[in-house]
Amino acid sequence: MNKSEPQVGIILGSGSDWAQVEPAVRLLQKWEVAYEVTVASAHRSPARLQSYVQQAQARGLKVLIAVAGAAAHLAGVLAAQTILPVIGVPLPSSALQGWDALLATAQMPAGVPVATMAVGSAGARNAAILATQILALSDERLRETLLKHKQDLIHQIEEQNARLQAELAVTDPHGQDD
Repeated sequence: MNKSEPQVGIILGSGSDWAQVEPAVRLLQKWEVAYEVTVASAHRSPARLQSYVQQAQARGLKVLIAVAGAAAHLAGVLAAQTILPVIGVPLPSSALQGWDALLATAQMPAGVPVATMAVGSAGARNAAILATQILALSDERLRETLLKHKQDLIHQIEEQNARLQAELAVTDPHGQDD
């Protein structure tokens, strides 16, 4: 947990999920978004999960990120018990390489919405970005942070293109030597 009152709650279905979530947490740290991380399983510790979600809003949390693999009911169980936005991150932790987690996270019945990200660490990073976007609706500092992030992405692509163009200029584009 970071020092400020957390606004984002990150719930891992298993402690082994941390490796795929850590880059997303570093992004929240960089942007100074207050968060907390806990492990609670929809299947193995349902009472712990229920207690967590019932206290989340009263403790100041504004967005929940649920990270789980295999059956991946975590996000849906959270969404069924709160009006806070829930972002689901499916992980490739089973023999089905994340397909089961993706479908379990995305295929929610009407009335129980879960914003579902991509499978794996890219999905975790996008969940951190989406949570920050939600918070930025009422936080000008985070809005500016996200605008800078978008500009950084543009700059990265421009640099990648410049490097590629420089490489292509070294050889004839038609595969012929001079």
